[in-house]
Amino acid sequence: MNDLPLKPFMTFIWPEMLWGLLAVPLLVALYFWMLRRRKKTALRYASLSLVKEAIGAGLAWRRHLPPALLLTAITALLFAVARPAAVVTLPSAEKTIVLAIDVSGSMAATDVLPDRMTAAKEAAKAFIAELPRSVRIAVVQFAGTAAVVQPPTLSRDDVVAAIDRFQLQRGTAIGSGLVLSLATLFPDAGIDLSQITGQRAMPPATGDAPKPEFVPVAPGSYSSAAIILLTDGQRTTGPDPIDAARMAADRGVRVYTVGIGTKEGEIIGFEGWSMRVRLDEETLKNIASLTRADYFYAGTAQDLKQVYQGLSTRMIVEKKETEISALFAAFAALLVMAAAGLSLWWFGRVA
Repeated sequence: MNDLPLKPFMTFIWPEMLWGLLAVPLLVALYFWMLRRRKKTALRYASLSLVKEAIGAGLAWRRHLPPALLLTAITALLFAVARPAAVVTLPSAEKTIVLAIDVSGSMAATDVLPDRMTAAKEAAKAFIAELPRSVRIAVVQFAGTAAVVQPPTLSRDDVVAAIDRFQLQRGTAIGSGLVLSLATLFPDAGIDLSQITGQRAMPPATGDAPKPEFVPVAPGSYSSAAIILLTDGQRTTGPDPIDAARMAADRGVRVYTVGIGTKEGEIIGFEGWSMRVRLDEETLKNIASLTRADYFYAGTAQDLKQVYQGLSTRMIVEKKETEISALFAAFAALLVMAAAGLSLWWFGRVA
């Protein structure tokens, strides 16, 4: 869980404008003063009993309702001038999702029917179908090394085809999958991929402009992209996944982690080799925590589908602090129209 300080329900961009609310009690006092003055004027021409009879017992409260609505509208407008802001749920803006999926040999295990790899493919395809068409999707596969099998695209057919081409390999380089996913999101950031590709990083060409110095941002603050990492084992090679998670956190990218398969560990055969695999939940939880995201465990194919369904909902909407001055202004306008309409209906004039 994230130990973040609780924010107030509503904040104000121009809080000093709230001093204008001091005018509200003055307007109330002015209204009652005008009522008393009007009553004194009426008593000059008729007795109090005649005035009450003329007004009617049922109309007394009607006289005060339009002014009360108008006063509430003024209060709402004063709040609007202070530019209130609140955290609201909005449709997600254009976003890129990177699916980083483990294709190590242990994904052939059948504890998740029909096997882990097939269940992962089907769940990923269902997830892709639920995403808005404006979301770009990239696919990174990792085992002993990592590779981009589909760059970011809007084509769902290309993404599905890339997933269908998965081939099981040896090794589990979770950190490589994360670093390559970040390089896919930020191709011009100069992320060193030498640990992943096995090749030396190319020096910048003569005359190239120097890259701007990297400045870390708050974890989870980058709302235009996210990484979904699925694995069933422990790191056996490649960079440390926690170091890779810190790279993602420094860039504000959330990494949602999904663990699939057995927690206890079991011996699995692959290409004539026997290997003992165990889900490293602690590392996956730490990756999610560092990047202000969440960890999910999927012990069955149905669990995995539900996890991806929940993730698709998170990708479609997002919570964001947004100025809501327009809501207060609209509320004030409705109150003014209600006050004027009731005044015309009851008294034949706007009073």
